[in-house]
Amino acid sequence: MDISVIIPLYNEEESLPELISWIERVMAANCFSYEILMVDDGSNDRSWQVIEELSQKNQAIRAIKFRRNYGKSAALHCGFQNAHGEVVITMDADMQDSPDEIPALYQMIQKEDYDLVSGWKKKRYDPLSKTIPTKIYNATARRFSGLKLHDFNCGLKAYKNKVVKNIEVYGEMHRYIPILAKQAGFTRIGEKVVQHRARKYGVTKFGLNRFINGFLDLLSITFITRFAKKPMHLFGALGTLLFIIGFCAAGWIGIDKLICLSRGIGARLVTDNPYFYIALVCMIMGTQLFLTGFVAELVSRSATDRNVYLIEKEI
Repeated sequence: MDISVIIPLYNEEESLPELISWIERVMAANCFSYEILMVDDGSNDRSWQVIEELSQKNQAIRAIKFRRNYGKSAALHCGFQNAHGEVVITMDADMQDSPDEIPALYQMIQKEDYDLVSGWKKKRYDPLSKTIPTKIYNATARRFSGLKLHDFNCGLKAYKNKVVKNIEVYGEMHRYIPILAKQAGFTRIGEKVVQHRARKYGVTKFGLNRFINGFLDLLSITFITRFAKKPMHLFGALGTLLFIIGFCAAGWIGIDKLICLSRGIGARLVTDNPYFYIALVCMIMGTQLFLTGFVAELVSRSATDRNVYLIEKEI
């Protein structure tokens, strides 16, 4: 099978017939063998009934319905695990992604040997309340990840099948799939300018809380990908640094008092010096961080997946 199109959706009953019809036309025009895998993320409108009607007309349509709303990451992960196509295309169900982009994305994966191609909605039709936070978020993600992508969260992406089978998307990590792919060893990550269409049906699910959560998730994924297997490298280094700073500061306070006493100069008690307590707090915090790293290292060593590696080739 050439292509699996994965469409996560939530309350998109109006757009589904038009979207599926458009995808079918594109696939027929390019003679692709394909499947359309729709993941209903607990919709409470008629989305599932519409999917059932569409699936009776086209045997290439497969669908999964969640009992409740788990989020886009869960829907994508479920779709990834059930995709059979050599190339996996993801797109949103709100008609803002154009299926006409599918052939070019497919060629970039198959002919140019990219592992992942992310869409870039260079010209957007979203309100400023969405575009400005998105620009800030993308700039931050580029800074943290080292990936020179303009639009990390674009729903329109193309993957090799082996990529989606070897990454785990959870929580709200769908925003960072290119980073997850890079950390898994898939470094050929490209970008393509794609058409962004104004929303035709329904309402946006975007809120400012997603921007805040997105930044927190970026910090989480940065920590997990760099230190999940070696937490002592982070906590141990910070703890040791703090302890040394506190110990040196306390030593300096003690030496300063001894010098004053040797010269017959009156010196106040060490416990009256506010810097003594700052030094003490630094040593305590340093010890706590070091012990945190030690305990985290023990937990990491006992994890069941500590020896799970991605094998590129085998003879």
